Amino acid sequence: MADIEVSVRELVDREHDCTEKALAQMDLRRKINLLIGEWKAAGGGDVLPNVRDRMRLRSAKTSGSPLRVIARP
Repeated sequence: MADIEVSVRELVDREHDCTEKALAQMDLRRKINLLIGEWKAAGGGDVLPNVRDRMRLRSAKTSGSPLRVIARP
């Protein structure tokens, strides 16, 4: 999804038509929201990682440092 967001921004910056890419991006967001809704309906209650958490996980994997998990209330 991040790739599509970047391509939409690039098209907008160049003042090109981004309709197709923007619709694809909205479709992906809609699918993600549906999946999260299904997950919650099935009893999912854990806090989902946000972008900052995911970036920390990615950098920890590439740097070889131990991964630390922080519980949230």
